[in-house]
Amino acid sequence: MPERGGTSARTGSEWKLGQYVLETLEQYPKKMVFEVFGTDRMAQFNIQLGEVLVVSFDIDAHEYQGRWFNSIRAWKVDRNLQPQTPPVLPPDVAPIDVPPVSDAPDDLTAGAPFSSGVDDLPF
Repeated sequence: MPERGGTSARTGSEWKLGQYVLETLEQYPKKMVFEVFGTDRMAQFNIQLGEVLVVSFDIDAHEYQGRWFNSIRAWKVDRNLQPQTPPVLPPDVAPIDVPPVSDAPDDLTAGAPFSSGVDDLPF
């Protein structure tokens, strides 16, 4: 997206902000806009259209005139992508076997989590 910039009313210094649209690489991709603040970081990250990246960011929100706005600001961009590997456990830690989870409990008696038949979700 086009760069934005201006002069800080508080400090009088110039600022620049770049906004980028990130799309995940999933079966059902999701999109999100994130920001890179500062000319130095924008040059350091040098994000180009179509690149596959890992972006680390902070999420924050602020209120302005009674409305809330999210801010997603990148602090690190990594181009050295490696295939995902399982985490390496310390030698004294054994992996935990987790039994498979079924879609519904075996016993649908009164008091069981899925026994009411009432959908109380707000959506």
